[in-house]
Amino acid sequence: MSGYKERALLDGALRVFARDGYSRASIQSLATEAGVSTRTIYNRYGSKEALFLAVILDSANRVAEREIALADRLLGRIADLRRDLIAFGVAWATPDPASQSHFAMIRQVAADADHIDPDVLAAWRHAGPERVRSAIAEHLLVMSSQRLLRVEDGQIAAVHLIQLTAGTVNSIASATDIEHVVTEGVDVFLAAYGR
Repeated sequence: MSGYKERALLDGALRVFARDGYSRASIQSLATEAGVSTRTIYNRYGSKEALFLAVILDSANRVAEREIALADRLLGRIADLRRDLIAFGVAWATPDPASQSHFAMIRQVAADADHIDPDVLAAWRHAGPERVRSAIAEHLLVMSSQRLLRVEDGQIAAVHLIQLTAGTVNSIASATDIEHVVTEGVDVFLAAYGR
């Protein structure tokens, strides 16, 4: 299969899994969306589960690369700790149109988790969320080594930063002032981790 056809298949399948979820997606709908035959899917992947694994890993890796680049850009060189953490939180809380289908699929995965192989879910977490959290954790540990923060466990601190900023924005349906919500979250984070 050519690289172009493979990309079309993965992108088409991502749209179907994002729209229908894993359980409801049919091989026929996956093939139609990608513009290939069902035989092509079976020849290339052998099953819907194998295609789903390929799609979720491909998508998670691509989103993780974008998110890690964002974290590197915004957390890699701190000039004003509070201001830079707020800028990071606002950027993190602002939806990225390029990742829209991925996160729609992940919402479907959460609803469908009982029907998805736990190894597939573990592979997705490793390829995406865990990689991103580790990248943020490394930045926070560097800030700690520079005596800007007091961080013992970078992984937990990364979760706290994300949840207090973007996580709070996402949990408040009426959060129209993202910067205000993020600023409050950063202040709580700094109260816990600041020097």
